[in-house]
Amino acid sequence: MLQNSIDSQTLGYLGRALSLELSAVQLYSTQARLVDVWGLAEMSKLLSEEAKEEMQHAERIISRMLAVGYAPNASQLRPVKLGQNVVELLQYDYEFETELVGLYTEAVNHCIARGDNDNRMFFEGLLGEEIQHQKTLEEMIRNHKK
Repeated sequence: MLQNSIDSQTLGYLGRALSLELSAVQLYSTQARLVDVWGLAEMSKLLSEEAKEEMQHAERIISRMLAVGYAPNASQLRPVKLGQNVVELLQYDYEFETELVGLYTEAVNHCIARGDNDNRMFFEGLLGEEIQHQKTLEEMIRNHKK
C-alpha cells in the first residue's frame, strides 16, 4: 500500500476518531440492549439507530485511512458507561459526543493550519454530524427530565 503525504498528526486524529467512533458503537449498542431490558422499546430503537450511525462514521474513517494509504488501527475501546435511568444514560452519551466534537474541532483546526483542505472537509463533515447528535441528546435529556 502506497502511503500518501499525510502528516502524522492528521493520521493520529484519524486513529483517535476511529477508536472513539467504535467505542460509540459499543456504547450505544449496549445501552440499547439495557433499555430494552427495562421495557423501553422506543428508546432501544433510537439507541440502536445511533449505534448504526456511529458505525457508518467508523466505516468512513476506515475508508479515509485506506484512501490516504494507511491501514486502520483502532487502539482501544472506551469502557461502556451505564446508568440507573434513561437521563443518566443520555448524559453519558452527551459527554461522549462532546469529546467527539472536541476531537473533530481540533482536527479541523489542525488541517486549516496545514492547508490540508481534503482532510479538513472530511473532519468538518463528521463534526457537523456530531454537533447534531449533541443537540438531539440535549433535547432528549430535557424531555426525559420532565
